Amino acid sequence: MKKTAKDRVMAAITDSPVADSPEALRRAQAEATLRPRDLAESLGVSEAHLLAARTGQGVTRIAAHPDGLVAGLAALGRLMALTRNDSIVSEVEGTYLDYRPGAHASMVLGPEIDLRIFASHWVHGFAVEAETKQGLRRSFQVFDAAGDAIHKVYLPLGADPDAWTALRDRLATGETSDRLETGPRGTVEAAIEAPEKAARLREEWDRLTDSHQFLMLCRKLRVNRLGAYRMAGAPHARRLAPEALGTLLHRLAETRVPTMIFAGNRGCIQIKSGPIGPIRPMGPWLNVLDPGFDMHLRGDHVAEVWAVTKPSRRGPAVSVEAFDERGALITQLFGHRTAEVDHNAAWIELVEALPAEVA
Repeated sequence: MKKTAKDRVMAAITDSPVADSPEALRRAQAEATLRPRDLAESLGVSEAHLLAARTGQGVTRIAAHPDGLVAGLAALGRLMALTRNDSIVSEVEGTYLDYRPGAHASMVLGPEIDLRIFASHWVHGFAVEAETKQGLRRSFQVFDAAGDAIHKVYLPLGADPDAWTALRDRLATGETSDRLETGPRGTVEAAIEAPEKAARLREEWDRLTDSHQFLMLCRKLRVNRLGAYRMAGAPHARRLAPEALGTLLHRLAETRVPTMIFAGNRGCIQIKSGPIGPIRPMGPWLNVLDPGFDMHLRGDHVAEVWAVTKPSRRGPAVSVEAFDERGALITQLFGHRTAEVDHNAAWIELVEALPAEVA
């Protein structure tokens, strides 16, 4: 019987603990048709293990800290920035402009690529050259301590590689091992509620002057974001039907009302601002395939959706936020904001029309 590609992959790792066998990981990658993230999951390793196994074979270990990597990306011109979690992938084309380092959080504040970066999770870095059907693809890829992807940066096919190569060489650590030490994955924090503090939460919520103060209020009351929404209830947080997120995306596409779509993980949040085009469903995925912006959202992962209103000096900040069944934040959507105004009348109208969760 003729062996399938999957059979050959499994044969490559038979009787070998793959996390400790870079050779087996290389063989598995050579035979695989799966995307790296899916292949890693099928093999029981992290995506970073797959790259580490190819060190010296198209992969170079680099320093992962954003002060070196991200600060150097502006010189490369237009790139594709990719940030994801288990349920959403955001791919934005643009230039890494206006990098601002910070002790806790750093930022990229370009008109196209807009990031919030938490450097403590930027642990493993790789410069990657990979052959594809379209040609040689060059990228920088960063992973957390567990080996899960934080942020990826792709050079366009056919672009002059000189600046990419220079940055790779400047950041190279000299590490030649094809093995990788990783730690355990962090657990998802389920909703933390304190019903006895609900009245105090609502009172202090009403006194917020900036939406960024909300998480400080949660920490003060020893609850978390999802727990606070459940505690506060309407009008602060209105629970919507899970399908409301898909409904909102379709209405945004139809009306061309500009929005801000947040997609992220522990180490990076990527924000795409502006109108979006048609939503293209494919299986469980809701896809946006616009010039310069692709988004892929697992609609079947959405378990809770909340319409949230937080006061600010610039008017109400209204968001729609989706969580998976574990309580992990999938995405947040806001109306497009400016330096002067924190609300958008057309956006608020769309949110108010969304269906509530049926009790």
